[in-house]
Amino acid sequence: MCWSAEADLVAGAGIAAIGVACVVQARGARDLPLAALPLLLGAHQLIEAAVWAQDGGTGPAVLAWAVIALPLLPLWVPVGAFAAAPRRARPRLLVPLALGIATAATLSYILATRPVRAEIRGHTVGYVVDLPHAELVIAGYLLATVGSLLLSGERGLVTLGVLVAVGALICAALWRTEFVSTWCAFAAVVSVVLLGWVRGSGGRAAAM
Repeated sequence: MCWSAEADLVAGAGIAAIGVACVVQARGARDLPLAALPLLLGAHQLIEAAVWAQDGGTGPAVLAWAVIALPLLPLWVPVGAFAAAPRRARPRLLVPLALGIATAATLSYILATRPVRAEIRGHTVGYVVDLPHAELVIAGYLLATVGSLLLSGERGLVTLGVLVAVGALICAALWRTEFVSTWCAFAAVVSVVLLGWVRGSGGRAAAM
C-alpha cells in the first residue's frame, strides 16, 4: 500500500523491475520462488493503483489485492524459504510451511464466502473483510512468513526475516493512525535485500 495511486504506480513498476533482475540472476530453480517475490509485490502495488482510481469499494481489483495479501503471501514465503534453505534446515521449516498452508486455506475460504471492501482513509487504503478468530489467523500468518525466514538457516534470509518483522510493526503502526501507508517503501527495501541475496547465492549453492 502506498499513499496515492501515483506512488503505487511508481513503486510497483520499480519493485517489479527489481523482481525481473532477481529472476534473471537466480542461480537455480531452488531460489526462484523467493527471487520472484518482488514481481508479486510489484504487481500488488500496481493493482492497488487501480483500487485508488476507483475510490475503493469492491470489485476485481480489490479482490485481486486481497488474494495476494491474504492467502497467497503466507503460502508463497514459506514455500520459497523451504526450497532455498539448506537440507539440514528443512525439517524445522515444515512447521511454518504447515502453518502457511493452513493459513492460506483459511483465508481462501474467507475470501470465497465473505465480501471484501476497500476504504480510502486519508493517505491509506483500508481493506475490510470479516475475519473470524483474527488473532489466531494473524499469528499463523506471521509465524508462516517471518518464522520461515528466521528458521531458514540462510544468513541473508534470516536478515530479511528480522527486517520483515520490524518493518511490519512500523507499517502497521503508521497504517493504524491513518497517517500514511509505508508498505510500498517496505516492499521496495525487501526487494532490494532479496536482490542482494540472489546475487550472493552462487557461493552458498556451491558450498552446499
